[in-house]
Amino acid sequence: MLRTSVVKEIWDIAKDVKAFRLERRFKFKAGQFVMMWLPGIGEKPFSLAWEDLIVVKRVGPFTSRLFELREGDHVWIRGPYGRGFEPVGGKVALVGGGIGIPPLYALARQNRGKFKRVTLIYGARSKGELAMMDVENFVDEVVVTTDDGSAGRKALPTDVLAGRKDEFDGVYACGPEPMLKAVLRVMDYGKVQVSAERYMKCGIGVCGSCNLGKYLVCRDGPVFDGSQLRGLL
Repeated sequence: MLRTSVVKEIWDIAKDVKAFRLERRFKFKAGQFVMMWLPGIGEKPFSLAWEDLIVVKRVGPFTSRLFELREGDHVWIRGPYGRGFEPVGGKVALVGGGIGIPPLYALARQNRGKFKRVTLIYGARSKGELAMMDVENFVDEVVVTTDDGSAGRKALPTDVLAGRKDEFDGVYACGPEPMLKAVLRVMDYGKVQVSAERYMKCGIGVCGSCNLGKYLVCRDGPVFDGSQLRGLL
């Protein structure tokens, strides 16, 4: 059901990245998403960073229009939808790239104290594109990588993961597909859950536009066990 919500607060997170705090709160599991509709523009999916929070990168007409909103404006939202992360406990790594941080932030915050130790391995092209939010308050260790070396290590997140993979009982990943593929290769598809991305139109498994092999990302994902994606990613 489509529901309206007032935008209570907007602030900058990183280059071309903004956070939008909504008046309406959603009961959700980290990794789930909502569909947001703007009249005359269309509808797009966004992972929930928290029960009243989405984080958006400007990449096209819809998000450009979203960036023009002001506090007090209305948006229309339905959901949450999809399959979220399943916490396994123990020592875990959260591996994020670019704008992949929101569902990992939600995972760390929802499960604070349930994991034995949480290491965030987070990469971006440069310092200005690191959308850190305040995730450091919910993890035990943060390892930052940048392609150009302007912050943290000049490396890829998966370079760090490859050197430390034996430390972790579970790995959760969200980011660009090449990074997700690399995470799956490093972990040999085991002990890993990834949040996949495909073009979504309906969000409820009807239109089939988000197919990934035999799966529909909106219905069967967006979070998948690594073993499900063997041969697909």
